[in-house]
Amino acid sequence: MNQVIELLKSINYQVSKELLFNYKKLNITDSEFIVIIYLINQTSNIYNPKQIGNDLNIALNDVLELINSLSEKNIIKIEMKKINNIRSEIINLDYLYEKLAFSLQEVENKTDNSNIFSVFETEFGRPLSPMEYEIINAWIDSGISEELIRLAVKEATYNNVSNLRYIETIIREWSKKGIKTEQDVEKARKQFKNKNTKNKELEDYFDWLNDSKDN
Repeated sequence: MNQVIELLKSINYQVSKELLFNYKKLNITDSEFIVIIYLINQTSNIYNPKQIGNDLNIALNDVLELINSLSEKNIIKIEMKKINNIRSEIINLDYLYEKLAFSLQEVENKTDNSNIFSVFETEFGRPLSPMEYEIINAWIDSGISEELIRLAVKEATYNNVSNLRYIETIIREWSKKGIKTEQDVEKARKQFKNKNTKNKELEDYFDWLNDSKDN
């Protein structure tokens, strides 16, 4: 008995925490998840529904329904391949990993976006409205970089303005001028400052000339 218990302790099925924590988001049921864990841990990817049913103590019809459901959800695919000159049905799990990777990427993007929203709410000193969320999301979807949006928010705050229309104007004008990074913003600001300084010097000079003529 002790040997059997030790053997049971040593037999472990592997499942990644990413799959464990996210399989519900892929619309995978608990029963389907058990089948997936079983398939992932098999050394052979040959489709054998009778073997699956025997190993998991599931009726053959139930196995067929679960596999069919996973296939319809594009979680797995049953493909025909030649192995040792014999055509066999193979279970392809690549679709599962692709869907899982896409799901995780969506989560990461949402996290990044929520950080952007936090920047707005911090700078504005208030929660964003649903309409403002939609506008910011539209900027992101159109390909405007997170860095440029953050810089535009800071620029608006610097000018004591806290509305999206003003920020959108900044982003549009910067895009026209090819401004994409903080370095670009600083360079443009210095050029603007130098231009204004020169204009002011010219104005003072002409004012001086006019004063001299009057005298």
